[in-house]
Amino acid sequence: MIHTIIQEELYDAKYVEEHTEGFENLKAATAATTPEAMSPICGIAPEVIKQTARTYANANAAMIFWGMGVSQHTHGTDNARCLISLALLTGNVGKPGSGLHPLRGQNNVQGASDAGLIPMFFPDYKPVTDPETRAKYEKFWGAELDPERGLTVVEITDAAYEGTIKAMYIMGENPAMSDPDQNHARAALARLDHLVVQDIFMTETAAFADVILPASAFPEKTGTVTNTDRRVQLGRQAVNPPGDARQDWWIITALANRLGLNWSYEHPQDIFGEMRMVMPSLTGISWSRLEAEDAVTYPCADETSQGQDVIFGDAFPTPSGRGRMTPADILPPDEQPDADYPIVMSTGRLLEHWHTGSMTRRATVLDALEPTAEVHISPDDLSSLSAKGGDMIAVETRRGRIELAARMDPNLPKGMIFVPFCFTEAPANMLTNPALDPYGKIPELKFSAARLSLIEQAAVAE
Repeated sequence: MIHTIIQEELYDAKYVEEHTEGFENLKAATAATTPEAMSPICGIAPEVIKQTARTYANANAAMIFWGMGVSQHTHGTDNARCLISLALLTGNVGKPGSGLHPLRGQNNVQGASDAGLIPMFFPDYKPVTDPETRAKYEKFWGAELDPERGLTVVEITDAAYEGTIKAMYIMGENPAMSDPDQNHARAALARLDHLVVQDIFMTETAAFADVILPASAFPEKTGTVTNTDRRVQLGRQAVNPPGDARQDWWIITALANRLGLNWSYEHPQDIFGEMRMVMPSLTGISWSRLEAEDAVTYPCADETSQGQDVIFGDAFPTPSGRGRMTPADILPPDEQPDADYPIVMSTGRLLEHWHTGSMTRRATVLDALEPTAEVHISPDDLSSLSAKGGDMIAVETRRGRIELAARMDPNLPKGMIFVPFCFTEAPANMLTNPALDPYGKIPELKFSAARLSLIEQAAVAE
């Protein structure tokens, strides 16, 4: 709906004409999405929608940040496409103070993606299905590479459940807590013939493992991380790992050599040097430069050039050189509230606890601040249950039930609850929906139909 206002009144016509394609398709697709029509759907007054659109479009430069609340839906890719079209429409790309920035879940998600950990891409986002690209990497590594797109996280879990994946090697991840529909996810882990977990703590996932490899924490290792602003930073080992723990690269290299691959890496510098050979984005960033400067933003023309803080100033990496606007339909969630499950449940993190809590719940100060699994409920919904803060509440969806304490949250609208997913004693992802976005294959973790019930004190005492 914001697109509609901007198209009618405020769009940067010169920028759109010179730098984008698909504007007419977008305009036709969003013609009916007026603020008045959209207000009942999104729960925001039409005047607020109009003012928001005008504030964004009239800014000298405006930047969009978004988190997983945008992407973790069955229409999450379309959500991101709409944000991209919005920035293109207003010319808020390619100039200082503008652009789009997904807020990553941790410090090196960007770097991992750049390096090829997305299952349908080689390093620097080269598609695995492209024969020319694949031939280049096969020649470089002296190995035959799979031409098929890989599976994403939930697809891997489904394949393990069905028995088509027999073994898994999980490093620094806790799917027994973070995957949706955890009864299904944990059953999938249990069906594997062999599971290796590499981590710094005994996690819920490690409890399923046949082999646990003790890894090292951030202060215990040397290497680079890349953040959402494309800033490559060098982290230096400050303390030794405890006991027999080892740095991740050392463990993987040792395993590869026992499998007969004859890898010869002796330091993270060697690995970074290889990355530079296959990643043009790192051409101007050498290890010695990182040691001297601590952090460098890519792309750089060469090792003596300043990194580019702003990209897409002249063109986009498309065949036409122009940005592409993509129309999107208004799509409902995969699972909507009904008479049996009338509440919308969303999940996420707390300020004090990161992700599944495997690290932060071991931090005594942080755990003292947020020690208890609680469901955040609006005052109206709490009153309708004849409950108060601290009472035990059962939260149910079509996939399961958990019990946790109530917390009154006046910032929540009536009909919506929030459940943190870091508490193993009340795991929110027992309840979440594994339905996937058809493009990004991200599950709909942020929207499930749920119901609440007050657990009577006699039952709690028992």
